[in-house]
Amino acid sequence: MRNQGLSWFSILRLGLVQAALGAIVVLTTSTLNRVMIVELQLSALIPGLLVGLHYGVQITRPVWGHKSDIGSSRTRWILGGLALLALSGTAAAATTLLFEQNFVLGLITAIVAYILIGMGIGACGTSLLALMALKTAPERRAAAATSTWMLMIVGIILSSVITGTNLDPYSHLRLVTVTAITGAVAFLIGWAAVAGIERKATPKEYPPAAQGEDVSFRQSLVDVWRDPQARLFTLFIFLSMLAYATQDLILEPFAGLLFGWTPGQTTSLSGTQHGGVLLGMALVGVLGTLFAKRYPALPRIFIVAGCLGSAAALAALCLSTTFAPAWPLGANVFLLGAGNGAFAVAAIGMMMTLAGNGARADHGMRMGIWGAAQAIAFGLGGVLGTIVLDIGRRMTGDDATAFAIVFAMEAALFLAAALLALVLARPEQKTRPYTTDGMAIPAE
Repeated sequence: MRNQGLSWFSILRLGLVQAALGAIVVLTTSTLNRVMIVELQLSALIPGLLVGLHYGVQITRPVWGHKSDIGSSRTRWILGGLALLALSGTAAAATTLLFEQNFVLGLITAIVAYILIGMGIGACGTSLLALMALKTAPERRAAAATSTWMLMIVGIILSSVITGTNLDPYSHLRLVTVTAITGAVAFLIGWAAVAGIERKATPKEYPPAAQGEDVSFRQSLVDVWRDPQARLFTLFIFLSMLAYATQDLILEPFAGLLFGWTPGQTTSLSGTQHGGVLLGMALVGVLGTLFAKRYPALPRIFIVAGCLGSAAALAALCLSTTFAPAWPLGANVFLLGAGNGAFAVAAIGMMMTLAGNGARADHGMRMGIWGAAQAIAFGLGGVLGTIVLDIGRRMTGDDATAFAIVFAMEAALFLAAALLALVLARPEQKTRPYTTDGMAIPAE
């Protein structure tokens, strides 16, 4: 009987680790951002650079992935990274106390804390995805990717709601306490979720490889980069995630300036977009699970469709600059979110497949390279949109034209990503399973 790898229950358990990650990260990238700007009255540049720093540090993801490849356990890297994230997140919250006493000391501590936050995310997230790629059967990868992302969003929402209700009346000490408790609870959830998972059988597609094989980081990196599919997928991840991240800081000002929406209305626009994201993810997860065996090319189709749908929604936003405020902005943004969710979750499913294409068990290295590309894209995307918008406004003197330029640029990035996806992981290019000595054998 064919071994199916992780059960549905085990897949959901690993999704809880991602939820734990999201619960901590949202406090450092959202709550602390507000506190530094509003309560501490620091320049918005400081939290912006700190968040950018934590993305930049994640260029080390290949290192953590490689360490999990050659070690005897990925679980310890998952839990070690989660513990580091919980501790450094608490340290970042504690800088709110230091900033009031000594600005320089507070800034230095914040820099160190955000560097460690990035390292914790990299170690935990990369090893988690590598473990999922190794242990999940091909027909369950779409659902696994969907559950992982959706549970991460759930973790972010729950953390925001629960911590938000416990932060009032606000004080810096209360923020530190709430962050510490959140980190401790998240770590315990992660520990319970991942316990024993690694000992479960690997799908027949991937017989156990030589875990702990003594391969240098450089050699492993070179081996992966020699794979044309790995290089193309790295570029795809960078382009698509750059387009995805560029819209983050643009949509709300766009709704306010061109449509006259209030702050409350523009905030709800983010919820509308995330509603679309969840729908796109759910559709891909359900359809992928039902039809994965019958249609091997389905993940690639979802990726291309998601990228094209996102590009079309952005093109519609370009058009809306001519007709604003008489344009169904909410529906437009919801469709944008649906396209985003569809391509993103399908890309993670394909990532899990391509992670097994090496001549040895280098799932962690591959996930690390792609995770680094995503982190760099997210870090650049948040800045790129605002820079292009400012340049456009200065050159044209017109808000509508400037926003149209940004949306057109994002649409072009999604179109380029769709073209790359067309040549990625074609159905006939099956994953190469491993023999016990780590060498590839022909796919059946």
